[in-house]
Amino acid sequence: MLKKSFPHLLAALLLLGAAAPVPAQEVLDPDPNTLAPSKDPRRTANGLAPTPPMGWNSWNKFACKVDEATIRATADAIASNGMQAAGYQYIVIDDCWHGTRDANGFITEDRARFPGGLKALSDYVHAKGLKFGIYSDAGTKTCGGRPGSQGHEYQDALQYARWGVDYLKYDWCSTGVRNAEEAYALMSDALRASGRAILFSMCEWGNSKPWLWASKIGNMWRTTGDITDKWTGHHGYSWGVTSIADMNEPLWPYAGPGHWNDPDMLEVGNGGMTDTEYRSHFSLWAMMAAPLIAGNDVVAMDAATRAILLNTDVIAVDQDALGIQGHRVWKDGDREVWSKPLSDGGRALLLFNRGDAPATIAADWAMLGLPRSVRLQVRDLWAHRELGKRSGHYQAAVPPHGVVMLRLKP
Repeated sequence: MLKKSFPHLLAALLLLGAAAPVPAQEVLDPDPNTLAPSKDPRRTANGLAPTPPMGWNSWNKFACKVDEATIRATADAIASNGMQAAGYQYIVIDDCWHGTRDANGFITEDRARFPGGLKALSDYVHAKGLKFGIYSDAGTKTCGGRPGSQGHEYQDALQYARWGVDYLKYDWCSTGVRNAEEAYALMSDALRASGRAILFSMCEWGNSKPWLWASKIGNMWRTTGDITDKWTGHHGYSWGVTSIADMNEPLWPYAGPGHWNDPDMLEVGNGGMTDTEYRSHFSLWAMMAAPLIAGNDVVAMDAATRAILLNTDVIAVDQDALGIQGHRVWKDGDREVWSKPLSDGGRALLLFNRGDAPATIAADWAMLGLPRSVRLQVRDLWAHRELGKRSGHYQAAVPPHGVVMLRLKP
């Protein structure tokens, strides 16, 4: 009897089991060994760089020929020539400051170039009311062949903190098969563990699209190869100003307070372009909310270069607290219109002429996302002149390779 009824009993038990509620599946914590750093919910931004960083870097002018005397003279100049008052605060030594590692693996400075040591140099910069930055690399060697930080990240970060470093530019030479996100997250964590607030400037040239993953890892990331002091084109591993602007411009949705697209340092005043082209260069970087890192000899700069780098009207656009990167809203051949929303509800407006002949360029309010009926106060930021209230549109004659840059206020 039991044998005959067993199939029916089994079926009933199966039906009962199917009707019973299914217990919730246990959710495990993400595996830190497989989770990409940018996906870790525990990672937060470091709170630095609410506006694009401003300062000076040694590479574009001095390359590997950098030493203590140059840095001290630069700090003196920036503190006294109006640059500090205009917002430039970081003085960054790029490649070639490194000495050897000591017996315990800690990096030392090249005492032939920096006889007083980096701690004393940092103290000198800080005494001027400025901040001190240096450079390293995620590989075994820097791009200049000095010791890189791979395998010494926490040691190096601790050494930087001991020296009073406020800014680290971290390059991408001799990295082999390293994963960029992992490498930069590791140094980011090391900097935080050092106990000192150190702004993190990532320089892997945009190869791994850091704008997609680095907002809680670094404060700024390079979006292109190196800049060169030319108007346009590809020159070896470097790019001219307009070519870099074209690569950086589409990335505008990824920039914001604490995390900025970096189209590389400024070439203003280095002699390869005209003053008109340098004004365009500076204007484009300001419109793109780019870090404004001067790269010229600020001790010996001429009046035209100083007038560009110290244009506080243009700097205010770059440093606007809203933190939106401006972008191109209209293009017809060599004529372009760029717009950047500002925290007062207005706009920064750039009329840009790439061509070799003068051109008239008009911007309609609709391009800026504004009703034509809105009347706005217009200020020319290079002429330093109020132009009165306008509605509907604005047009101007723009010189070859030049700009007209305006601020529109409600």
